Amino acid sequence: MQDQKSNQQDRAPLGQDGEEGLIARHFAPLTRDWPGAFNLSDDCAAIRPAPGQELILKTDPVRAGVHFFPDDAPQDIAWKALAVNVSDLAAKAARPLAYLLAISFPEKPSGDWLRAFTAGLDRAQREFGCVLIGGDTDRAPGPLSIAVTAIGEAPAGRMIRRGGAMPGDLLFVSGTLGDAATGLMLRSGSESTKNWPIDAAARYALIDRYLRPIPRLGLRAGLRASANAAMDISDGLAKDLARLCRASGCSARVELAALPRSIPVDGLLEVDPGHIETLIGAGDDYEILASVPPKNAESFVALATAGGVPVAAIGSITEIKDASTVSFFDAEGAPFSPRRMGYDHF
Repeated sequence: MQDQKSNQQDRAPLGQDGEEGLIARHFAPLTRDWPGAFNLSDDCAAIRPAPGQELILKTDPVRAGVHFFPDDAPQDIAWKALAVNVSDLAAKAARPLAYLLAISFPEKPSGDWLRAFTAGLDRAQREFGCVLIGGDTDRAPGPLSIAVTAIGEAPAGRMIRRGGAMPGDLLFVSGTLGDAATGLMLRSGSESTKNWPIDAAARYALIDRYLRPIPRLGLRAGLRASANAAMDISDGLAKDLARLCRASGCSARVELAALPRSIPVDGLLEVDPGHIETLIGAGDDYEILASVPPKNAESFVALATAGGVPVAAIGSITEIKDASTVSFFDAEGAPFSPRRMGYDHF
């Protein structure tokens, strides 16, 4: 009878044992006995960085209808909420330690949903090497909203900033571009995607790139040893590269033919060359953009490869010559003007 009662409580909406019971049952196990989490029984958490290290912090909320579909699987929502924050730590060459989670439910969640959501968090934090140490839960009008504050550490004064790029540096990007945005189009089920030359396995893989971005944590050694500047690509290559250039006081030249793409996206470009706009201006890639001095390029590629992260040189950092911060050139060397520079929340 006890097992049956516990099962009924898990499947019931939040209630009866209230917020404290929800936290104790579903979220406290994610602390993995981190001493400063106090098993989520206090109002604050405590972190003591290792000697010679400093804490690196990032908050990037996600919201239903904006960053994910309301009917996405809870495991996928959880993974993405944590991954998009850890991606920024990866770009700063920081090692993830812990995270805070603030989640606002539009209605009382069921035990089934919470169990799936926390299972997704558990899998993600095991993959990324961090634990939950605090946060808050509440109920508020509007879509489901999840705010994660990711906490990492890096050697004091060694965080890789976006403002250190120098003219002459080579521009590298990790992974492949445009997969997540292509997956989003497929996930949306728009009419234009139905005739794309993409088989079922490739469609699944592309949608998964949208649902579950992969923070490039294996790039940490390469960034620390070789890069002048770095940031992750969340709002589109053009927009985020322009941000890096403005912070560094420089411009950039990008060769479209050098942009790395997956086999399905490359095949799509053959029948729809206009899809190149997706690689340039669409968000959700969560790949890392790095500015590397030419003398460090070989070691950067070697360290990236050793970390399991493919990287490709896509252009270079240049002196500012005109109002154009980022310039794109096609395979024939002709200037290319993208219709869209990237995603903008406002």
